[in-house]
Amino acid sequence: MTQQKVKRVRDLVDGVLLLDKPVGLSSNDALIKTKRVLNAKKAGHTGTLDPFATGLLPLCFGEATKFSQDLLEADKTYLTTVHLGQRTDTGDTEGEVIETREVNVTREQIEAVLAQFRGPIAQVPPMYSALKRDGKPLYEYARAGITLEREARHVVIHKLELVDYEAPFLKLEVTCSKGTYIRVLGEDIGAALGCGAHLNALRRTQVGALTAEHMITPEQLLAHPAPLELLSPVDALLSSFPAVQLTPELAKRFLQGQRLPLGKEPSVTVPAAPGRVRVYLDAKLLGTGQLQEYSILAPERLIAAAQAQ
Repeated sequence: MTQQKVKRVRDLVDGVLLLDKPVGLSSNDALIKTKRVLNAKKAGHTGTLDPFATGLLPLCFGEATKFSQDLLEADKTYLTTVHLGQRTDTGDTEGEVIETREVNVTREQIEAVLAQFRGPIAQVPPMYSALKRDGKPLYEYARAGITLEREARHVVIHKLELVDYEAPFLKLEVTCSKGTYIRVLGEDIGAALGCGAHLNALRRTQVGALTAEHMITPEQLLAHPAPLELLSPVDALLSSFPAVQLTPELAKRFLQGQRLPLGKEPSVTVPAAPGRVRVYLDAKLLGTGQLQEYSILAPERLIAAAQAQ
């Protein structure tokens, strides 16, 4: 007789883990390994980091996955080291060197070039990227030696600061909008300096309001006797939005999907500006809502556990 394989029972785990992703691990592999350690039923990440990159990778579990899209849209901050004088076919240290030039630039020249890349800029996505053309990622074409035309994308570089320069290595801090390729930024800076460049190192230090301060390494996760204690609550993803506290009766109506005229509720403090809010009953997160004109609160995404009670 063949022994029937017993399907593993996963737990309902809710929360956010701020993983310090190491070099050489893909974001998806990091998610799978962490999900296994936590024995979580449902999980997702909030935007990929290249295998050669390190740093902040927020992983969402259970109810937190409902809000992961917000981090995909969020600004991000990186520390990066640009290797001047060498171009690679991938734009980073994982590729083959395709050109070498002499590096003879000053800090003043670097500062002048960096100023050109602050604010709104246009970037051409790299061939070694996960963007798809006819259902196939661009990197598959690149590996086959095929280069396709790509349309430039408009992104915003909010901050671009010179941290250190010791030729040929240029260390920068970058805060940018979603969709920015730091590899392309490094290459474009090298091109503007006339010597070419590729990324030697990349570390993400912030995603939206989440910072590197409370990151957990995979080793720390494995060594912890109660790894679920390392999770941040679901509303860690929502800290940039104003909070609205409801009464028990209003909370019941909110969870039933009703729109609430909060301007008529003297016991509820209403944020001054319309927009997205996080909604609570005491310390319990009920979900998010949109505060509309005339202080109308419209339910948006609701927490299942709150609805069940």
